Parts: sequence; C-alpha cells; structure tokens
Amino acid sequence: MRTMPAIPLYLRTVLALRPSAARSCLLVAAALGLAVAGTAAEVNYARVAEPEVKSALSALPPGAVEPAGWLRDWALAARDGITGHLDEYHATFRDGWKGTPIAAPGAEPNGTGWPLEQCAYWLDGALRLGFILHDDALIRKIRARLDPVVDGVNQGGATFIYWRKEPPQGFNSWAHSQMGRALVAFYQATREKRILDALVKVYADYPLPSGHLAFSDVSGLCNLDAMMETYSMSGDRRILQRARAAIASPALQEDFNAWRLGNLANGHMVITYEDLRLPALMYPWTGDRGHLQATLAALAWLDQRHMLPYGVAAGEEYASGIGACRKTETCNVAAAILTLSWMYRIRGEAGYGDRLERAFYNAGAAPIARDFKTMSYYQSPNRIRDGSLPVESSCPGKGCLRFTRLGYPPVLCCVGAVNRIVPYFVMHMWMATRDNGLAAALYGPSTVSALVGPGVGVKITSRTGYPFEEAIRMTVEPERAVEFPLYLRLPAWCRRPEITVNGAAVASTAAKQWSPADAGGFVRVLRKWSRGDVVAIALPMEPQVVRGCETEFPASVRGYFSYEPDAVFQPRRFPYASVIRGPLLFSLAIPDRDPNTPAPDARWQYALDIDPGRQGADIAVESRPMPAHWDWPLEAPVALRVPGRAFDWQPTNAQALPAAPVEGGPPETLRLIPYGCTKFRVSMFPVTPLSCGDRRLPGAHPAN
Repeated sequence: MRTMPAIPLYLRTVLALRPSAARSCLLVAAALGLAVAGTAAEVNYARVAEPEVKSALSALPPGAVEPAGWLRDWALAARDGITGHLDEYHATFRDGWKGTPIAAPGAEPNGTGWPLEQCAYWLDGALRLGFILHDDALIRKIRARLDPVVDGVNQGGATFIYWRKEPPQGFNSWAHSQMGRALVAFYQATREKRILDALVKVYADYPLPSGHLAFSDVSGLCNLDAMMETYSMSGDRRILQRARAAIASPALQEDFNAWRLGNLANGHMVITYEDLRLPALMYPWTGDRGHLQATLAALAWLDQRHMLPYGVAAGEEYASGIGACRKTETCNVAAAILTLSWMYRIRGEAGYGDRLERAFYNAGAAPIARDFKTMSYYQSPNRIRDGSLPVESSCPGKGCLRFTRLGYPPVLCCVGAVNRIVPYFVMHMWMATRDNGLAAALYGPSTVSALVGPGVGVKITSRTGYPFEEAIRMTVEPERAVEFPLYLRLPAWCRRPEITVNGAAVASTAAKQWSPADAGGFVRVLRKWSRGDVVAIALPMEPQVVRGCETEFPASVRGYFSYEPDAVFQPRRFPYASVIRGPLLFSLAIPDRDPNTPAPDARWQYALDIDPGRQGADIAVESRPMPAHWDWPLEAPVALRVPGRAFDWQPTNAQALPAAPVEGGPPETLRLIPYGCTKFRVSMFPVTPLSCGDRRLPGAHPAN
C-alpha cells in the first residue's frame, strides 16, 4: 500500500475534527505548497516531463469539470448564442485558418492577419465549451476546423499557419500562440497522438522572439503557454531548450529586473495581461525565483494603478487608470482569467481563487447580453446613458459600447475572445493536487469526474446558488471507498466559514474568528471517502464598503488618448465608494428596455451615505429563491439596501465623479443588485462626508 506523502512544513497547523468524525480525517488550513512529495509515477495527473519546481495544482482535461445549475444555463446560452454560431455571422470566423483569402478587416491576401487571431480565440473557447458541456455537435463543428490545421502540419507544414513556408513574425506569431492553446486543449480532451505530433513538430523548431516585451506591441513569446504544455506532454527536450534560451535573453532579463522594481510601462492592456505571466510560467522550468517575482511585482503594479472594482484592469485599449467611466476591453476579461488561472496552478494560493471569482462573476457577465446573443466591446463601472456616458473611445471607434451580434464589427477580437470566458473559468473550478487529491478551487454549481488516491474514479457534485447564495453542498461518489485529500478553499473575505462532513462540524472553521491572512488558504480533509458522503460548506458573506480615489489617465499614453480632454490627465484624487459582498460587486441598476436602451426617467443621482463606524450594519441583505432559469435578471436573487442621498450630480467625460465629498438632500434607501445583472448602472459612487471615512490610496479595492 502506498503511503501518503508527508505534509510539508510550510503547511499550517494540523487540526482535528470533532471526535464523532471519521478517525482518518485531518484538516489543514493552508495554502497549497509549491512542491509536494511524490514521484511522477505516483501522481495521477503527472505529465511525461515534470518541472524542476512542481506546480501546486494541475488543471484537469477539458470535460472533467461540467457546469451545473445556473452556471449550466449560462453555458448553454453561450452555445445557443455567439459561441455556437459565430462562424455563421462573419467571414473571419467562417474562413479563418483555412489558408484562403478572407473578406474581412485586417486580412492579408495570403490568409494571415487579424482573422487568425480573432478566429483562434473563438475556436479555442468553442472547443472547450463543447467539451465541458459534452456537446457532440459543437465538438464536431470545431474539430472540423482544427483537424485541417493538425493535418496541414503533419503533412508538411512548418507551423500552424501550415500553408505558409516562412515562420510567422509579429502579429502572425501572436495569432499562432492562440491557435497553439486551442490545439493543446484539443489533445488533452481527445488524447489523439496525431495532435501531439503536430504540436511537437511545430514547437521543437519554433523561432521564439527574445527581444524586449513592450506592452505596446504583441509578442510571439506568448507561444510559451502552448509550448511548455507541449513539452510537459511529450518530453521532447528541444522544446524546453528553445524556451529556456528565449527566456534567458539579456533583453528579457532586463525587463524582468525592471518589473521587480515596479518599473512597468503603460501599454495595451490585453498585451500586458498576456505578457506579465510569462516569467512566472517559466519559473517551474527554470527554478529561478526572479522569474516568479517579476510576475508578482507586475500584478501588484497593475492592481495599484489600473484595477477596477469588478476585478479586471481598465484598458481602453491602453492602460487608463482608475475611474468610474474608465473602460475595460472584453478581451481583457479572458486574458485576466487565463493569467490568474496560471498563477493559481503554479502557486496554489487560494487568493487567486478569490481574484478569479471577482473577475468572472462580475466582469465576465456585464459585457454579454442576458441571452448571450449580443455583446459589447467595452464595459465600465458606471454606465449611465447610451452614447454619452461613458463616452465612446475613438479606439476602436463609434459603437464600441453598444451590444451587437459581433460586438464591434470593424474589430472582431472581443467577439472571438468572449467565448473563452465561461469555459476557462469552469475548467479551473476543480484541480488535481500532487498528493492525489482534488481542490475545490472555485465555487459554483458544478460536477467533477476525476482520479484520486491510487487511480480511483470519483464524481463530486456541487449543488449551490453561489455566489448569490452562501451554502454549498457537495456529494462525493467514488467508484469504491478510497482515501484521498479534499481541499476546500476558504475565501479571504469570509470571516466565519463553516464546514461539515456527514453532519460533523469542522471545529477549526466553526470555532475560530478568521482573519483574511488565516483564511487565505485551504482546508484539507483527508479521509476514506464512501459513496454518498456529503460535505456542507457555509460561507457567510458580509457586505463591505470599499473606498478609493479616481485617478488621472496615465500621462505616458497621452498621445493614444488624444480624443480625451486635457483635464483627465491632470492629477486627481476624486473619492468614490463601492459595495461588495463575497465575490460580487453591487450596483445601482438603471433599468433597461434592452442592453442599449436605459429606461427613461430612471433615477441614479445618488451618493452613498454609509457610516464606516457601523461596519456594514446599516446595509440590509434581501434574498429570494434562485430563478428556474438563469439569465442574469434585474430581479436578482440577492439585493442590498444601502443608505444614500440624492444630489444634483451632472457627470461629464472630463469629470465622472465629484472632486470632493458632497452634501446631499434627504436620506434615501438605495437598492443595489449584482453588477453582472446590470447593463446600465452606478458601481463607483460619489460619497457624502459621512461615507467618505478614511479614504485609502488608488486601487483600494480588496486585493486578494
């Protein structure tokens, strides 16, 4: 019988269940370690090639995690809407990657250019959605597009752009990296050797760039994601050697040194999200902690300067600071989820789960229509009037805030990338650990089917309305009774989590007042699990008022934002407050007739008047049952009643918030609903002198 690996010293104190619990149960409240004992032969989800520094968590194959409940409704809406039909809407998606001329913006006569990037986004997301839904029709549709790429490489093509002899450069190399991710998922889901053969053939000889990472321009170095996945699955050392040589280049080392010192350039936000994970991605393979530290410092820089309350940075398309009407490109949402999921896998720190949920449950929903049939290129914390506030950016142009079938038809990146948002999140809800357990990494209704212990299959079903409800009930169904560790994430925002196993309370969570530092890890439940065992989790959500300041647009990109008034580039610290409960940002909803039409005469001119000394006691929570079918309704299942005051607020493009706390009229009670349920809203509120409190610095959103 194989012995379980020892718990490393960096895990926190071992705690016991009440005596009534099974004797084999142990609990450890801790972040998962980076290196857990166990050889590749003993680990269920080990790869052919293992890194020098073992990643804490392993992503499961596409399809191992399925959405359930309300989340399945949303995934099905994606299938029946944009994701399942995008190739019917535009030539970019109908003809991309076929090696033929494409009648589309940004297309080159030889079949390359913009359509390769945009179509690859869609193919990657739609393939993954097909597998998480086990939808044969959608899988067939996408594999009919990916099979010719695989065959083209195996029949002589040098790269995924198989109809061209020369290696891709610049933008085409960036697009190539997006196709690489799609093909990695294709292989992981099907295990067809021909797909891995094509990946190895391309990446064993792929010319990675080794120059500086300038956030103002795309880089083919983003092929590292798919490249290192291919190496881990194949063990072909030519790939590792190429990747190590590229990451060790003097130009890149100079960049990473600058990042560690907090010296980063304000550039294109999608490129920023794509680039900043690259040194951390290579850290397991180089063992150089400087690579990890570079990414951690870059993320901290992003949080401080550009993060918006819904968990994704402002980028219009360039970095644009913190503000109530600053905008986030929808591409950024998918890129942020990908980067954070990589950091979660590498580090195993539960705080990345908090960040992923904040981004997904807020920014993931807002730019998509409730039926998933239209979407917008941008979103912003405050959207008050269509076509006037926020003001449409000149890049990409007029109509970039409107919901249409293609998002913004002249530039189709966002309508391609939007299809990645749901499957990227769902696939990382459960992950494998190196001690042959499973980690509940992200909460929500789901089912996971995976291997645990000595290769025994298990199915765990999570029934919950989370994040709109606090209770989660997990049913464990192993093929046979088997011992394995189950890791349960404790969100940093939850002070009093409660967990029971078959009704036996976990004393460590029920009896202790948790601080964010303590609760930022996982509870590890090691026991012999039998069919029908039930884990019940309660994550009480207390409303929080987050205070910060709107900042100016970065002066370094003044030329890019030439259409903006000079006033927005002048130093400013305009106070605001936002209300958060659990992972959800709450907004004053401006009722809408459709995603482009707010209801006439809707009232929204309010300041928050919440007393910081009452620590949220003046906020009331209203709950109602989850709807039978989920479509992000304005009649949301949870709402907050908060104190506010009406005042004569006339926001403009130059000044979206008052410069100082405002004196309002008579007190009024405001009803706030989850941000993702709104299309027009106020989420970053003006404040009264009472609500202003002790204002923190810019970027004062909860940093998890």
